[in-house]
Amino acid sequence: MLIKVRKAKPLGGYRLCIEFSDDTIGERDFAFLTHETGPMLELLKDPAYFQRVFVEDGVLTWPNGYDWDPIALHDAMKDAGELRPVGDAAE
Repeated sequence: MLIKVRKAKPLGGYRLCIEFSDDTIGERDFAFLTHETGPMLELLKDPAYFQRVFVEDGVLTWPNGYDWDPIALHDAMKDAGELRPVGDAAE
């Protein structure tokens, strides 16, 4: 099954609420990016810039062109127990 991101909602800092095309949703903290290096990541280290995330063609994307593979993201969130069915009470 091809997984895409439907929605991404900034929750403050480096946290996002992400809804996927398989009807799952979850929260992920991307603060670990502040310890990464590379020209594409420098802007994302600013929480205000990080929160400018949007979904383009089913992929988390930022204005500088940085994006995140939706399948890898889904798999990581699933493995971490961060996903639940859309509509669960925790939403």
